[in-house]
Amino acid sequence: MRLKGKVALVTGAAGGIGFAVADLFNSEGAIVVAGDIKPSEKLYPDAVEAMTLDVTSEEQWATVVAAIVRKHGRLDVLVNNAGIIAYEPLDKLEMKDWLKMIAVDQTGVFLGMREAIRVMRKQQAGSIVNISSIWGSAAVAGAHSYHAAKGAVRNMSKNAAMTYVSDGIRVNSVHPGFVHTPLTDAQAPELNEAVIAATPMKRGGRSIEIAYGCLYLASEEASYVTGVELNIDGGYLAQ
Repeated sequence: MRLKGKVALVTGAAGGIGFAVADLFNSEGAIVVAGDIKPSEKLYPDAVEAMTLDVTSEEQWATVVAAIVRKHGRLDVLVNNAGIIAYEPLDKLEMKDWLKMIAVDQTGVFLGMREAIRVMRKQQAGSIVNISSIWGSAAVAGAHSYHAAKGAVRNMSKNAAMTYVSDGIRVNSVHPGFVHTPLTDAQAPELNEAVIAATPMKRGGRSIEIAYGCLYLASEEASYVTGVELNIDGGYLAQ
């Protein structure tokens, strides 16, 4: 019961890493709100509340966070997990695709942190976990917009950590390597195989392995941890 009594909001929670985080947090005693653009109550245990949340919508963020505070009186943990991925190189990147990536993977994190921090400052306590990527810290050819967004999440997390440390708010980023999720399953197999081959452990990660990192950062066990990048990547960034 490492999160007993804490109120947590997890975005992109209908599948993959987000679902694993929501399910694990619930099993560890948290009151969990699972936000997703297409939520389904059937996915979760009865204790998990599913809410519609398009992370690119300022209005929906305000509505969801207000509803959580109205019902539960507080918001202790936010996991900004919702995201998309694309692989276009810079010279082939269309403006509409750039804007979509930035809207979901970067602006969604900004909006979520802003709404959560407004509540957490009043509480003088809270933990925010932002899901970045190994490609927020290192580069491969192509995937320009994804690199840009995930790199931004890395530094946005550090900025928020330093800005609100005196308010009792901790902000950290998690940087997964290749993880088997519906998102990566939809990619070309040769692409997935190339990333796994470049990973020292020579395998992909599991969503639950990322979820346990988020659990640590969300819990009081990490009470002296803020502004860090937690790499969960099979050794990829150590090379």
